[in-house]
Amino acid sequence: MIRFLLLYLSVYPLVHYYALRKIRAAFLLSKKAHLCLVLFMATMIAAPIMVRLAERAGIETGARFWAYTSFSWMGLLFLFTTISAAVDTVCYAILATEKIQKRKFSLPRVSPRQLFANQAMLALAMYGYGLFEAANIRLEHIEIASPKITASTGRIRIAQISDVHLGLIIREERLKQIIARIQEAQPDILVSTGDLLDGQLNHLTTEAGLLAAINPPLGKFAITGNHEFYAGIQDALDFTNASGFTILRQQGMMVGGITIVGVDDPAVKAFGNGHAESEHDLLATQPKENFTLLLKHRPAIDPNSLGLFDLQLSGHTHKGQIFPFNLLTWIFYPQRAGQLTALNSGLLYLSRGTGTWGPPIRFLAPPEVTIIDLLPAKN
Repeated sequence: MIRFLLLYLSVYPLVHYYALRKIRAAFLLSKKAHLCLVLFMATMIAAPIMVRLAERAGIETGARFWAYTSFSWMGLLFLFTTISAAVDTVCYAILATEKIQKRKFSLPRVSPRQLFANQAMLALAMYGYGLFEAANIRLEHIEIASPKITASTGRIRIAQISDVHLGLIIREERLKQIIARIQEAQPDILVSTGDLLDGQLNHLTTEAGLLAAINPPLGKFAITGNHEFYAGIQDALDFTNASGFTILRQQGMMVGGITIVGVDDPAVKAFGNGHAESEHDLLATQPKENFTLLLKHRPAIDPNSLGLFDLQLSGHTHKGQIFPFNLLTWIFYPQRAGQLTALNSGLLYLSRGTGTWGPPIRFLAPPEVTIIDLLPAKN
């Protein structure tokens, strides 16, 4: 968390400074207007930190307002910065080409004010679409045929949610939409692949009750994500239990003819003692004849585990949540979100996530509830 805070305080003020320079280039600000703008930006930089402190103090009403305001501003600012930086890159490339070729291109000239206005309007339009996309939860459907699923067992339907981030912004209204999509699919099993919660648990009794009302015939299973540890692992486990989930922490369980194995997020090493048993050792003890479903929050592939599971379900990346951040997540996790990936042995499905973290928008990274049908292989 300290590393994250240092990164935040290093990058986020620079993004504000970049936007401030663009505004000053577009408008002749008076000293009073400039000071007000600087104070506003300083408030927006400090607000997310103050929100977390207010959460820990149990102050929720004001914290919810500031969370939504500051994270909405964050999303809008990042969209504007992305657009502006792209335009600057093109302009610098044109200038460099002109210098190299020693000639001027006949291009239309746009004043800084016009350019800023166009970029700001485009950012607002993208933000509006991002709100729509975040609210439009898709039902992604994949089918997997396996000889380990017998004809007598028949189809097993699994619903996956991931990265819901229940907290100050994602609350009862959003959760009801997610539950409606789950119930529409009528799964046999529901799994949560981490980050069901955000950074703090405050007054989520209603949300726990809504989740507890979902009763698929073969049960509900959850694993920890990094945010369960940020929220306080014991409180997170209590909430998940109250929501009716069986929590798998370095554990395997036979359900309806398949084996479900759940592992803790690596954050356990920073917030706890971790587990002595490795992922490989855990998987190696499971029945080989069963279809083995591995629940693992981060889409990291342990090469030692290949051949010991049939399908890994993961989340964590949100597909970047706001384009072009998917390019950054791809550097660390090159697996494609929202797509079934064939490994050397077994399969991986990386969810785009069901909720939002930080800004309440998604841009070119729609949220999803994933439906996986396990089917008997045809002869």
